[in-house]
Amino acid sequence: MSRRSLLSKAVAAVCAAALVAPSAEACTSFLLRSADNGFVYGRTMEFGLPLQSQFTVVPRKLEVKGTGPDGTAGTGLAWTTKYGATGMNGLGLPILIDGMNEAGLAGGMLYLPGLAEYQSVPPAEAKNSIASFELLLYVLTNFATVAETKAALPKIKVSRAPQAVFKAPVPLHMTLHDATGASIVVEYIGGELHIHDNPTGVLTNAPGFNWHIANLGNFLNLSAYDPKPLKVGSLTIAPPSTGSGAPGLPGDMSAPARFVRAFLYSRAAPHLPTSTDAVGNAFHILNNFDIAPGIIRTEADSKAGGGVAGIETTEWSVVADTKTRRYYVRTYEDSQSRMIDLTKADLDAKTIRFVPVDKPGAVLDLSR
Repeated sequence: MSRRSLLSKAVAAVCAAALVAPSAEACTSFLLRSADNGFVYGRTMEFGLPLQSQFTVVPRKLEVKGTGPDGTAGTGLAWTTKYGATGMNGLGLPILIDGMNEAGLAGGMLYLPGLAEYQSVPPAEAKNSIASFELLLYVLTNFATVAETKAALPKIKVSRAPQAVFKAPVPLHMTLHDATGASIVVEYIGGELHIHDNPTGVLTNAPGFNWHIANLGNFLNLSAYDPKPLKVGSLTIAPPSTGSGAPGLPGDMSAPARFVRAFLYSRAAPHLPTSTDAVGNAFHILNNFDIAPGIIRTEADSKAGGGVAGIETTEWSVVADTKTRRYYVRTYEDSQSRMIDLTKADLDAKTIRFVPVDKPGAVLDLSR
């Protein structure tokens, strides 16, 4: 069997296993800017089963074939990877759930249940189509910028290809950022492609992106600054303490609440001197979205919730520095950072490389 056939089958297998829990995914993402005009993307991954993720390094010049509209692996769009990329996979298989390429294009797939509806693809167009779970892999291995992606996506189809285990198309939307700070959200709703410019840099889960932007209008009073004292005759009413600028900031785990919090935290974040400095800040912000075991419970069976019956946790958090091309991860089991440096990784390898993220140490350079 050819390498590209193996890749296609592996992509289908991992998505069937890793994207099968519609009741349990609470991902949060945002973008930070540094004073040296760097941009840093941060994201959490919550899921309803243990992904057992590894760093995955996809080389250039690798032949890939997408899934056909009927769900058959290898019968969709064929391409040869132009850019090397790294990111997090699932179950040891070559799928990028989240990642960054060597040009600094970074992003991830986030769950969009009840809304995502993909394109109808006639048989004659099957070889110009991919499945929803292949979208990030396709984008990161083909394009260098958000602008290139916006121009290219209308030329292909994202089909309603079902997953064997999921038994339906996998409902996702994509957040994407490039090294210039340009950001978009890609959604397929009502069978049509929608590409939204995203000046907030923030994305969570359902509802759709436009709903979240409209909802921000309900929170315009929130501020990182304390309100000014109020004079009432001879009386001065002052805030009782610092941190009084954001009363009413939603603190629950719902996607709308997380979107508002991520917007305020990322907007208030200082522009630190370098993008490397901003990486640390991004992880501090991500800590605010870390789901402790037990606060989100599902009615799923004992296989759900990151290996704990009905309990969802933050399996991993990642930060991508689009300026230095360094991609960092922290896991539920270990809060120490692991890192892949795309300027050092072997992107001319003949096969996809998997790197464990459970090695001990502080910030480990796992590029080689």
